[in-house]
Amino acid sequence: MPHGDRLTALDATFLHLEEGGAHMHVASILVFEGEAPPYGELVRAIEDRLRLVPRYRQRLAHVPLGQGRPVWVDDPYFNARYHLRHTALPAPGGDEQLAALAGRLFAQQLDRGKPLWEIYLVEGLHPGAGGDPRFALIAKTHHALVDGVSGVDITSVLFDAVPEPAPAAGPGRRWEPAPLPSAGQLLADALIERVTMPGEAARAFATGMRAPLRLARRFAEPLTGLGAVARLGITPAPASPVNVRIGPHRRYAWIDADLEQFKAIKNALGGTLNDVVLAAVALGLGRWMRRHHHRTEGVVLRAMVPVSVRADAPLGALGNRVAAMYAPLPVGIRDAGTVFDVVHRAMELLKRSGQAVGAQAVTQLADFAPPTILSQAARLQTRQRVFNLVVTNVPGPQVQLYALGRPLRAIYPVVPLPRNTALGIAVMSYHGRLGFGLLGDYDAMADLHDLRDDRAAAIDELARAAGVAPSQAPGGAGQAASRRPRSATGV
Repeated sequence: MPHGDRLTALDATFLHLEEGGAHMHVASILVFEGEAPPYGELVRAIEDRLRLVPRYRQRLAHVPLGQGRPVWVDDPYFNARYHLRHTALPAPGGDEQLAALAGRLFAQQLDRGKPLWEIYLVEGLHPGAGGDPRFALIAKTHHALVDGVSGVDITSVLFDAVPEPAPAAGPGRRWEPAPLPSAGQLLADALIERVTMPGEAARAFATGMRAPLRLARRFAEPLTGLGAVARLGITPAPASPVNVRIGPHRRYAWIDADLEQFKAIKNALGGTLNDVVLAAVALGLGRWMRRHHHRTEGVVLRAMVPVSVRADAPLGALGNRVAAMYAPLPVGIRDAGTVFDVVHRAMELLKRSGQAVGAQAVTQLADFAPPTILSQAARLQTRQRVFNLVVTNVPGPQVQLYALGRPLRAIYPVVPLPRNTALGIAVMSYHGRLGFGLLGDYDAMADLHDLRDDRAAAIDELARAAGVAPSQAPGGAGQAASRRPRSATGV
């Protein structure tokens, strides 16, 4: 009988990609209103709810001789206080100090010998605009454990939808870790699985052949998508200033935007919310590149946009169920309305091309690859420039959330940087707001704050093109979308 759940090929790839300065954890800054809870109280509250996510008490067990992907096993030495850290900001405790702390924490790799997550309770945050006290949680989870979309569902474990905290579960049965499998058991499980999985695939194919028309319909869309993915492989993304060798250190900044403003823009211009996000990214990057005297005329960068394919998975399921689409970013176009039209038309064509389905099919096929081949494929992927940067747009909860009775006011997300990619942009909606999180390599993106301001100005440009009023939202380390960026030559 197998011991523990085995990582999928996609999850294992995130482990292999963690080299050369890359850290493959997703993360977020969660800003709360109110006095920070006592550290011990927070520990007890999260310990009480870990029974709902048993994976958070599990660590990786590696198969001897690399003959199989790692499996999740209970950590017999699990200690919640190791994963829940307590820290404070230096004076004056503003958003810039919070962003600097976040950058340092995001630059630290998670310990592979323990469950792959950490949460920091951050005190010393300066009061908000109304004088109310604030504190923050900074959360990190390895991409092999949870993707950004399912991570939103996991917030139901940590948070309440009402101010009064949910009652404790009571003593119940004490958690007892399952016995660790021996090296021999791990190796035997992996070898048996390698022999039986191709057989399962052959039986499924034989069954499908009994209904040829049904089989044809089932495989037509993935095959079309595989063609789209194959074409990407022979047409690399253009060179750009954000595609350089990265180090281990990070900078972080954010923008706080108004979700209703984005909806008004997409309604006026006739597209989707994701079109507005990608158009703002393209406009902001174009301004930033021209300030650095990089050529933008006729340049179309390529963004890798993760797409959730978790439709049938249970709420709160862990592990990655994502595919990818590759969206154009026309950085050489300066007119906001034109940029939006180009992005919108391109995204419509991509949806019809089946590109995301093809990417999902590739990751499923990789489940049959021996681990050594998978490892080499992951390393090869980091040397190919199929895309210039990652842009995620994750829908979050649209109701007010609370932690220990304290209201959650903002979420600023983080997407990891692959090797040779110095910039990643994550967007998450929450309770009528949009949090744009910009993660940059510390050396390559020394002026990340300028790019942040360019992104904020781009949102205003899109609002004007749509005839929508600029946002008056309060800003943070990224400032509000309404903040005017500093002027610069060539912008």
